[in-house]
Amino acid sequence: MAIIIIFIVIAVIVFFGIRNYRKNMVSGCCGSESDAAPWKIRVQDRNLSHYPYKKVLKIDGMTCWNCVIHVQNSLNSLDGVFSKVDLNKKSAKVYMKEEISDQLLRKVVSRVGYTVMSISEI
Repeated sequence: MAIIIIFIVIAVIVFFGIRNYRKNMVSGCCGSESDAAPWKIRVQDRNLSHYPYKKVLKIDGMTCWNCVIHVQNSLNSLDGVFSKVDLNKKSAKVYMKEEISDQLLRKVVSRVGYTVMSISEI
């Protein structure tokens, strides 16, 4: 009887492990089961010489490539902004045609669920 109970417990653990793994493969660790992986917002002007203002944001909470896309999309949705997000450094380089306040940058990133720890100018 004890062997059957142990087998059932192991089967339940394996079931939930496989389900969680499958969810992560489909939508990433920060996505939900009903959401598809996000698409990148493409910036038309990628010439960095057109962006005189530059800042580096240190961002807390990014754990996967979906996180990177969420943060990058939120920043790139601002008018006149081109951003590059680095998961390993947990930072974003933000290139701006017009200077944008630190407060607005923090607000845009926090809307998608991440925290800007510091902002410095390049």
